[in-house]
Amino acid sequence: MHLLVLATILLATGSRNPTFPSFALMPSKSNPSSEITRPPLSALRAVNEAERLEVLRNYQILDTPPEKAFDDLVQLAAYICGTPVSLVSLIDAERQWFKAKKGFDGITSTSREMAFCQYGMLSNDIFEVEDATKDPLFQNNPLVTNEVNIRFYAGAPLITPEGQPLGTICTLDTVPRRLNDEQRESLRILAREVVSHLELRRARLQLEQEQQKLEGLLRLANDAAESMYLVSRAEIFIKQESKLLRVKTADIRYVEALGDYVNIYAGRERFTVYSTMKELETKLPARDFARVHRKYIVRLDRIVSIEADAALVDTGKGTEANNLMAVPIGNSYKSGLLNRLNLL
Repeated sequence: MHLLVLATILLATGSRNPTFPSFALMPSKSNPSSEITRPPLSALRAVNEAERLEVLRNYQILDTPPEKAFDDLVQLAAYICGTPVSLVSLIDAERQWFKAKKGFDGITSTSREMAFCQYGMLSNDIFEVEDATKDPLFQNNPLVTNEVNIRFYAGAPLITPEGQPLGTICTLDTVPRRLNDEQRESLRILAREVVSHLELRRARLQLEQEQQKLEGLLRLANDAAESMYLVSRAEIFIKQESKLLRVKTADIRYVEALGDYVNIYAGRERFTVYSTMKELETKLPARDFARVHRKYIVRLDRIVSIEADAALVDTGKGTEANNLMAVPIGNSYKSGLLNRLNLL
């Protein structure tokens, strides 16, 4: 952690001549040995590729936009190791894709066949190639022979808590070099930081997805409850003498208060029941009916027009001439009624 703090200070200040010791700018060995010092292929870990790819895709990280947390880590890696290029490289089935990069302008991925990182992620420690032109495994690699001109590579594997390698955080240069011990340890720390950010990112996404599922379930529950509510109010039972009559609320045109009774006008029928307007309001579906006066409730889709302080309601009786009923609109109810109407 102290190492990262120091590196962050160096990066923030941009100082090339700090007054305290700097491991970041300690010179790499100027004449690296031609001896191959990377781990032999026989020492690389074996993995179940199908399981590894499933774990990688569960992070939902591939082909996502740049994120500052990862960009900062490759900036640190390049600064600490003194290289012009640093990458967070994730190895997919047929490609390596760069979640973050410093340098490598215009390149977001390469074929997996060309990826140094496909070997680096399988290493148990830093996978370091001092001079790719002298390494039989890489000397004919297009990234070495073409204009990219890679000579030096060092990558620390990104190992998940389940033990699956996803890729590397790596540094590259166009000249041969060798990291010192402090730089290697820094790269290990940065690799752990990359994995920590991947874990935090995955946890956040899973939380957001669970929240979306919960909101979806709540919407379904609310829709079901509303549907049940509407069904339960699609009809009412009216006591008439010694029997109960079923009346569809869609047939009710308006309700009129009459002392301790109310008259319910449904189609051509009028039903008088012992009730109150307040009780009737709770029995009728609120989306279809409106109280327009202390003595009247009307069905909104039966209002033909509003003239002065009255609503002309289609009663469904007889001819057009005597089909309309003028229902008074109380002053305290008028604004509420107008808000319920689709006005132009």
